[in-house]
Order: sequence, then structure tokens, then C-alpha cells
Amino acid sequence: MSDDWREGYGRRPECKQCDKQGECESQGAPPEDGCPSAQPMSPQQQYEMQERKLQERAAFIDHEILVLSGKGGVGKSTVAASLAWALALRDKRTGLLDADLHGPTIPLMMGLQGQTPDGLGGLNPIPVIESLKVMSIGFLLETPDTPIIWRGPARSGVIRQFVADVEWGALDYLVVDLPPGTGDEALTVAQAFPTAAGAVVVTTPQEASLSDCRKAVNFLRTVKTPVLGVIENMGGFVCPHCGEETAIFGNGGGERMAQEMEVPFLGRIPLVPEVVAMGDSGRPLLGPDAPEAVRLAFQRIADGIEGALQ
Repeated sequence: MSDDWREGYGRRPECKQCDKQGECESQGAPPEDGCPSAQPMSPQQQYEMQERKLQERAAFIDHEILVLSGKGGVGKSTVAASLAWALALRDKRTGLLDADLHGPTIPLMMGLQGQTPDGLGGLNPIPVIESLKVMSIGFLLETPDTPIIWRGPARSGVIRQFVADVEWGALDYLVVDLPPGTGDEALTVAQAFPTAAGAVVVTTPQEASLSDCRKAVNFLRTVKTPVLGVIENMGGFVCPHCGEETAIFGNGGGERMAQEMEVPFLGRIPLVPEVVAMGDSGRPLLGPDAPEAVRLAFQRIADGIEGALQ
């Protein structure tokens, strides 16, 4: 038998965590299965290995910022994408993790539909600009219309993989776009990053959203994740013709909720028609062609978050 088999020993991605590297070094001949650790690991062993990898990845991320809401349809993914853009445009090494497995809209909003991650031993996130890279289940689906039909444990496992098995590298910020609510995915991410820098809660001004977002704030307190603040989205419709603002969903509800819950209020984002078209075409709301009111709102929100984390 050729000695070529030796070249792979100790150099495979899985070898780093293997407790049998000594056997590889002293092995006189390859085992029949080609690797002394090729026997299937138990679920507990797999979990422990993944946990070690999670901790290793997290050690290279300075600040993890979770973006969540208690209610769907409040523009949470738009906020997550725009916050990532705002930080990256300040030359901060930024990652954007789309943890909304059932509604992965981040590839669309970032102009990355049709992209596929590559990598040996791990997945490489898709770069947008030099300082911004993205990972989403949307990159791995057959088509954008392919549904994810998984139970809770499978969803939690994939989210853990998106941290442990993705080659994020060194980051100043990892922005995590969570699905609505306080279920499995939110709990999984909170447990994956027990020392996360904090979370922002996105709401719209009306009580139908505020009542659920109060639950999101209490969830963060329960899992001991700092609340960086509340963002009120769709705070008022700005007419593209006359510039007059109309409070379609009410006004000021997010700020009042923040005061009641004794958490910071990070800012209010107006409802501007161009936001929809720009999001659907993957154009950033921080770019020069973005509506000024929206661009300035996100810049102020990024200022507030960076100030809180200094």
C-alpha cells in the first residue's frame, strides 16, 4: 500500500478537535476505515464538538448584536441589513447572519440571490464588500421558493452550524437577524452567545406590535442578554410629493414602550416608499441614493449602538 494515506492524517478539518491525533502519529499502517476516529460519534459527542467550535468562533467576534421583534412584518430584516451596512461602511469588520430560516430575505435585501457559499471543512460567508459578509439558509436552497419544513431541533442545529461551521474569521460585529417571536431560534442564538454585546428590539408604533415586543424585551432579560434599545420602524409615512408626514400606524409608541420598560430608545425610522423598491433590488438604505431621512436615521442608530458598546 502507498504511503499517500499519511498525508491526510492530522490535516483534515475534523482532526483539529480529535482526541486520537496521537494514534495518527504512531500509526504503522492505516486502519481499514482510513481513520482511527471514523467511527460514528454519539449525539452527545457531536454536540460537545460543535460547542467547542462555537466557542472558538465566538472568540474572534468582538460584539454580537441580535436583532429581534415579538411580531412579524415590522421590518426587522430591513433593520438588521441596514445596521450591518451602517457598521461596515465605517470600516468595521461586519458579519450578517440570517437566522430567520423560514423567511430568509437577507439574500434578496443584500443583492446576493443566486450566490452559493464554498469552502473546505467549513462554509465561507458571501462577501458584499470587503468589510461585510453574509450567511443565510437562502444560499443553500434549491430555489428562493423552496420551503423549510423542519421541526425545532433541526432548526436549532442549523443555526448552531451557521456559527460553528462558517469561516467568519475575525469580526468587529456579527449582526444576527432572528425570526419573529421568542422561540427555538432566539433561544438557540442567545445560548450560543451567552456573552453577546446585546440585542435591539424592532417594533412599529401600534399596540398590536408593542404588546409582543414587550415580550421580546422580557425574553432578553430572562436569558440575560443586554437590551441595547428599541427601534421604532414605520414611524410615519413621508409623502414623496409634498413631504408631509402622516402617522399611518400611530407615532411614538416605540419610544413610550422603551420608557415604560426602562430600556434605551435608539431611534425612529420613517416609512418612505423608496425603501420597498431598494430592499427588493438589494440596494442599501445607507447609500447615496437612499432617502435622506432613512439614511440619517440608521446612522444615528449605529451611533447609539457603537456609543453604548464603547
